[in-house]
Amino acid sequence: MIFDTHLHLIDRSRLSYPWLASLPPLDRDWDFASYCATAARLGITDVLHMEVDVAEADIDAETAWIADLMAQPGSLLRGAISAARPESPGFADWLDRLDRRVVKGIRRVLHVVPDEVSQTALFRENVRRLGTAGLPFDICMLQRQLPLATDLVDACPDTTFILDHCGVPDIVGGNFDGWAARITNLARRDNLHVKLSGITAYGPADWTADTLRPYVQHVIETFGPARVVWGSDSPVCTLHSSLAEWVALTQLLLAGQTAEDRSAILQGNARRLWL
Repeated sequence: MIFDTHLHLIDRSRLSYPWLASLPPLDRDWDFASYCATAARLGITDVLHMEVDVAEADIDAETAWIADLMAQPGSLLRGAISAARPESPGFADWLDRLDRRVVKGIRRVLHVVPDEVSQTALFRENVRRLGTAGLPFDICMLQRQLPLATDLVDACPDTTFILDHCGVPDIVGGNFDGWAARITNLARRDNLHVKLSGITAYGPADWTADTLRPYVQHVIETFGPARVVWGSDSPVCTLHSSLAEWVALTQLLLAGQTAEDRSAILQGNARRLWL
């Protein structure tokens, strides 16, 4: 079984996606039925929807849409990781209104805003509220921003964090050692997990298993199998791979792990964190 902790769905007739026009290969609707047809062939049995950086006014509408999809008979969806604005003075009231049957975690994409946003006192205060509420926070930052991620995690020791996309390594740029050193440092924080997701999109178009193997090995070695979760990052993964290719690559790169550790990475850790 595979628990996909990072599915993006897109419906341009329903929600506004300000960033989408800048990525023509993704600038279309990506519907749940099509994903489910592929998931059934790949062994994906459980799914969390990851917010898609919709316009701020559409954040609650996105969550309501996912709630409707969860209610469908036999739905694979187990919840939503909702977009949020922890830098907003109204965050605490918004958090109190959340339907916790639907919202299982929170994310604020941080590579699209000034670096200072995640460093403000209000942002950190509100992320600490997530710890009290029992909601994990997904960190989505670029490799150069990883020291900022370290500062945020240290400032919120009672909040559970998930570092998306292996910390977005600059695979094309080739600075493996710089990324690896920062990942090693981050992994010392017990309240931080890492998501094995997205890295085919950050590699060259002609990537191979050997291109990406060092990145996967390093996050597993530093975080340990108990703090690694898996995500498809569909449809972003389709920039340089298909969803099926990413699943096959994952299975190949995890082949050296024990059956127990493979199960933890592919589904067990996700159930513990979000369900």
